[in-house]
Amino acid sequence: MKGLSLSFQLFLFPPDNFSNPDSANGWRNESVVTEFILLGLSSSQELQQFLFFLFSLCYGAAVLGNVLIILTVITDSHFHSPMYFLLSNLSFIDVCQATFATPKIISDFLNEHKTITFQGFMSQIFLLHVFGGTEMVLFVVMAYDRYIAICKPLQYMTIMSQKVCAILVGVSWTIGTVHSGSHLALTVDLPFCGPNKVDNFFCDLPLVINLACLDTYVLEILVLTNSGLLSLICFLLLLISYTIILATVHRQASGGMSKALSTLSAHITVVVLFFGPLIFIYIWPFESFLIDKFISVLFTVFTPLLNSIIYTLWNKNVKEAMRKLRNRHVGSKQLF
Repeated sequence: MKGLSLSFQLFLFPPDNFSNPDSANGWRNESVVTEFILLGLSSSQELQQFLFFLFSLCYGAAVLGNVLIILTVITDSHFHSPMYFLLSNLSFIDVCQATFATPKIISDFLNEHKTITFQGFMSQIFLLHVFGGTEMVLFVVMAYDRYIAICKPLQYMTIMSQKVCAILVGVSWTIGTVHSGSHLALTVDLPFCGPNKVDNFFCDLPLVINLACLDTYVLEILVLTNSGLLSLICFLLLLISYTIILATVHRQASGGMSKALSTLSAHITVVVLFFGPLIFIYIWPFESFLIDKFISVLFTVFTPLLNSIIYTLWNKNVKEAMRKLRNRHVGSKQLF
């Protein structure tokens, strides 16, 4: 993942921008800050050691759980359906979401000086909003999939064909990338002349804007409009979709519908876990509160883990397929 991060940094910040102090971008000759100091979660050495093991365990479990979901969907033909195709894409995003910052967070628990370069700072912001924006749109796609499956079951395989699913996932990534790129365009040219201390354990847009050496009121409005508009549209679409689905399930209560309701409950729980922290973080995005760190931990570390747990615990078929995949893998090892 270090190579992936470096590639993003080189893509976003070509070496020419650093070698020429009078480059056209102009930010380099106005900024004297070349790195930022992350204050982290705590200054207590004992607590940091505990958090090191806790975060390492949660990160490993999140990556393992989501990778298992992806492998199960790929290897088991019973899961070659639109719903599980979208679920495997969500698991891939969750792996990315957990990886863009968590390994550095874990290593920083062992370091006295927690610093990050300007390029790394901007790369984290870009990746955070790419994965976050893509996941928001993918939740809407998954809600649409459940709407078609429950409200129009006879047309489901026609409407949600492989081509349509691939297009919808591509649209999700495109919207997430454009959303994140617009954020980066607003911040990459900002001058930074100090201070360079960030009261958190990773980089987010409101944190970097507050460190700029100019009046950022207009920029804050643009950022809020960008993030708020995407979040509001996705949330309203999800609210409308699940309301219609729940009403349909209530009218058609039966054994088949109870299974659909179980699957739907997992979707709604994951959506609440995703949008809940976002509401707390961005309701006052340019003010710092102690609870923001806790919510950031939940969003970046625990939500990807909880997503994989929820989808496996709620789905007996997935649990059984994972068990078969494990037994098959263990059995093949025993043969050798």
